[in-house]
Amino acid sequence: MQLLSTLLLAGGLATATPISIPNFAQAVIDSGLALKGLNTLATLSALTRTGGTCTPNKIKYRREWRTLSKPDRRKFIAAVKCLQAKPSVLPKDGTVPGAITLWDDLAYAHAWRTFFVHMSATFLVWHRYFLFTYETLLETECGWTQGLPYWEWGLDENNMRGSPLFDGSDTSIGSDGVFIPGRPDFILDIIGGPDPEPIRVVFPPGTGGGCIERGPFNDTVVRLGPFPLDGTPWTNETVYGNNPRCLDRDLNTNPIKRWSTFRNSTELILSYNNIRNFQGFLEGDPRVTTEKPIGIHGGGHWGVGGITRDPIISPYDPAFYFHHNQLDRIYWIWQNLDFNNRKDVFGTGTWGNFPPSPNVTVEDFIDVLPHQPAIKIKDSMNTVSGAPFCYVYV
Repeated sequence: MQLLSTLLLAGGLATATPISIPNFAQAVIDSGLALKGLNTLATLSALTRTGGTCTPNKIKYRREWRTLSKPDRRKFIAAVKCLQAKPSVLPKDGTVPGAITLWDDLAYAHAWRTFFVHMSATFLVWHRYFLFTYETLLETECGWTQGLPYWEWGLDENNMRGSPLFDGSDTSIGSDGVFIPGRPDFILDIIGGPDPEPIRVVFPPGTGGGCIERGPFNDTVVRLGPFPLDGTPWTNETVYGNNPRCLDRDLNTNPIKRWSTFRNSTELILSYNNIRNFQGFLEGDPRVTTEKPIGIHGGGHWGVGGITRDPIISPYDPAFYFHHNQLDRIYWIWQNLDFNNRKDVFGTGTWGNFPPSPNVTVEDFIDVLPHQPAIKIKDSMNTVSGAPFCYVYV
């Protein structure tokens, strides 16, 4: 309560722009209390800007998974399973012959845009719209109306397998994968920075590696992919055909401890005043940082492991949406602490600007066709404008 009072006084009840932020003690940052306080300020700030069709009674409150009651967690799991069973609405023209369900549609929506919405100007805004698409389908197709839950990585940095999200109970999204012993370390050589030498990142394998062992979603079928990332030629039939296999995971605290702790998230929010640096450090863009080459984005993906490490079809794991909802939360908090100055984008429309492409502006469009129409990027900035968003994080 004392921290909240201090924040409210410092922020002028969260109506001033920019909001004044107190100096947090390191212990307050590392405990997660600072991030929680910043979230409160961001929520109060956002609620002063509701408009259009986003009236107070329509706002969706996105919450951390473990704050939902167990009955509500079961309802959410049932809604996701419902979505996984709904038929695909993609055209039957041979472009995506492996798309059987809406779950496959969502994986495809991410897959074909991968090299345009990562390490590019649209990374944060496109994924925001993608999450909204998922949230909308859960509501319109399967009756879930409570807002999209997120996963706070910092709560699980010491025990991924014991997390309420991954403990394998009927109120989780399934367990770790079956343990596969004897695997070597992961070695990532990241290129694209100012130095021609790659940035090498090494960390040990996780505690799983095989198919999800138990709990909800251990029967999820992955159909599309895998995609060759070594330049091997491919066709729609080879990568978008029906290639059924299990959903695998490899929970790993090492990437979480290094890149996705409360300290990582909070310092990211507090350290950067422009979108270039904020997004660059969030993604671990080698053109922006060589010190944090994975970022909180990569930390969460590698922390879950398995297919979630795949940059193209990672949405097959429900964990993808929890992780990216947390990323959107961090972005949303950062924006709402100085909203008038944090409504822009930076960069081009291709991964690392390869191949070279024009700079993107907020007048350009993003879409998640055929599920959501194209909108201007500037309309993705305010999540309580009603055009189209109406949500806050708590």
